[in-house]
Amino acid sequence: MIKMSDSKFNECLRYGRVRHFSRGPDLVEKELENAQLDLKAAKESLQKENYKWAIIQTYYSMFHAARGLLYSRGYREKSHQCLIEAIRNFYVEKGEIGFWLVETLQEAKTLRENADYYGEFNQTQAKMLIQRAKEFLQKSREVL
Repeated sequence: MIKMSDSKFNECLRYGRVRHFSRGPDLVEKELENAQLDLKAAKESLQKENYKWAIIQTYYSMFHAARGLLYSRGYREKSHQCLIEAIRNFYVEKGEIGFWLVETLQEAKTLRENADYYGEFNQTQAKMLIQRAKEFLQKSREVL
């Protein structure tokens, strides 16, 4: 029986939204560096009470950490949603990363979209997301 997440991941593969990327493993550390830089920028934005940018930067910190995970498996994404599905497939389904972390990435994506496209953001969301991004980056480093 195919799990729903398998089906979504296979669709990403079929439509080329996740594909093999032989250079991926060589770029893992660069992605983790970008994740750390974006997290630092998010903290600075939070201190300046620029909550919109704190949320956007925090999402991109998580995005780059997730991309590092995906690159380590020799794949790259062409869709933010398919990146999430790939992390679910390669790491959550295999028990290397807890389900809550991929759900946090999904929530961060939604909060980033709300902040960027609809002007919906607040301090509480920014603080919460920064804390979760720290955990996401730490776990990504541990796994890699």
